[in-house]
Amino acid sequence: MQFVESSEQIWQDSVIETIVNFTKAADGDFEHIAKLANVLSDSYSLDKIIDFLSSTPQGKQAFEKRPRVGDIDLQRLYSLPANTFGYAYAQHMLKNNLQPLQPGLVENDYQFFSAHITETHDIWHIVTGCNTNVLGEIQLEAFYVSQLYVTRFWLALLTKNLLKAVVYDIELSTKYMDAIAQGWIMAKQAKPLFGIEWNLLWESPLDDVRTSLNIILPTS
Repeated sequence: MQFVESSEQIWQDSVIETIVNFTKAADGDFEHIAKLANVLSDSYSLDKIIDFLSSTPQGKQAFEKRPRVGDIDLQRLYSLPANTFGYAYAQHMLKNNLQPLQPGLVENDYQFFSAHITETHDIWHIVTGCNTNVLGEIQLEAFYVSQLYVTRFWLALLTKNLLKAVVYDIELSTKYMDAIAQGWIMAKQAKPLFGIEWNLLWESPLDDVRTSLNIILPTS
């Protein structure tokens, strides 16, 4: 029993230390993002998330079929009509000099969950209308926390941003809280995004995709 409590304390200390170190780093530091994801990837939380997501037909089917976005031809998508979902995604990626993320091999539910969230992150940016600046990322982080249940990782990212405001610029706190509220409310109104086969929707109008998912963009 004492060993279990000791291990738990070590893990808790590691999480806090990782969040504090991330707070000191520049925004968007991928090395610290990876460290945070690694320290928070406990099987208990992942099991709870998978159980929660599998409670919907869409989520259950996703874990059974494990659909992948696959190779993405950004130039082809960019040639689609300007009102389409595919064009909006390609424009976002090219404008920000981004390339579609290609997670590795998927052999179990844990790996599929991680791969699906990774390769659809920029897609969720487009569908939710969340910008790629700090406020937009905070808004999307709150969206994830709501839609993915016990998401230690995304909640930790929110914690990191709030801690940054506390330490470095308290004047940003109102904007940060507004972004959290907007993302949270939008996620509660929306249908589940996890498990959607996005590559079947490239040629659909973006407005239609949002309407079908009940994505209600916040008013400015």
